[in-house]
Amino acid sequence: MNPIVFAIPVFIASILVEVWIARRRGVKAYDTADALTSLHLGVLSQVTGLFVKLAVLGIYTAVYNHWRFTTLPISSAWVWLAALLVYDFFYYWAHRMGHEVAVLWAAHVVHHSSEFYNLSTALRQTSSGWIFGWVFYLPMALAGVPPIVMVGVALIDLLYQYWVHTEMVGRLGWMDRVFVTPSNHRVHHGQNDYCIDKNYGGILILWDRLFGTFADERDDEKIIYGVRSPLRSLNPLWANFHYYADLWQSTTQVKGWRRKLHVWLGGPGAWTGEPLPHFDGSQYQHYRPGTPAPIAAYAALQFALLVPCVVHLIATGPALLLPELTLYALLIVASTFTVGALLEGRRLSARIEQARGMLLGLAFTLLPDWFGYEAPVLLRATVLALTLGAALWLEKNIKANQWETT
Repeated sequence: MNPIVFAIPVFIASILVEVWIARRRGVKAYDTADALTSLHLGVLSQVTGLFVKLAVLGIYTAVYNHWRFTTLPISSAWVWLAALLVYDFFYYWAHRMGHEVAVLWAAHVVHHSSEFYNLSTALRQTSSGWIFGWVFYLPMALAGVPPIVMVGVALIDLLYQYWVHTEMVGRLGWMDRVFVTPSNHRVHHGQNDYCIDKNYGGILILWDRLFGTFADERDDEKIIYGVRSPLRSLNPLWANFHYYADLWQSTTQVKGWRRKLHVWLGGPGAWTGEPLPHFDGSQYQHYRPGTPAPIAAYAALQFALLVPCVVHLIATGPALLLPELTLYALLIVASTFTVGALLEGRRLSARIEQARGMLLGLAFTLLPDWFGYEAPVLLRATVLALTLGAALWLEKNIKANQWETT
């Protein structure tokens, strides 16, 4: 069983707790549309993983089986601890290259595209990082780290990074000097001049101190989150591919294969030769699509209905036939697109979302099973009532033009 299945309820519960704490403190830590976009991107990342993780693990396993220098015992606690330390070291460099090489930044920019910093931001993950990310960890296969150990320490490193995405936790004394903490990682997500390309560590901030990329959070300068070229979209597909599109467009604007390669392999924007301009936080304005509160509430309900499907897909995906897996994945992905378009206030999206909700609700209710799951009658009736009620509610708001943004 994929451990993420058990982590998802913890993620959702902790996000709700953080929302409650932020409201109690009077802190504007969340925007519903932004948070839902982060969650949609997390869903896309997990769905994509069902199709590519086995291939990536297969490459690691092949290198381990045929070219490892030694064999390390799986049962040794020291092997696990050493592997976690080594993985975190390679993660530092993979993460750093993700900021310093344009084609790698095209994948990683997804994670930085939120203009808020909260636990939902941690789930704003790329769907294309697998293309090159696996390369950085092949030395562990050569060193004899068994694939199961590699998978385990990678999961530990990833899950550790979840809790540091919050403004609700302040400085933590000595921990800030050794580990990646909320204070350290807030700097990493900032657009401020002193925040750029700093604090890459996954678990240990010691790597940044060792390699000169550490910056301490400043008490006298408010951090502005996001990227210098803002996404300004709630479309999860565009969030994943917009920077690749920018690189392609830039490639067409330069002459000579060396300059074209430099667009992709140089630093982000380095091909222009222009230095990064000074960032004036006082002039910054958040992206506000103007999503009406009722529409945001509807979108939150649709995501709540989507979560069990995502958990079910992740849990049963390996057992499904490829056509079934592909169809299930496409239904979930399409749901994130249509709800994202609705949050942006696109006129046609209201009708498309209305049709999507009704069709999926009817399919779940009337089909003999839902991709192997035989739902009880009460659950079928509840889902049908919710989807039809939501469709009627959307119809009312369509006529009132409440979905349109200003």
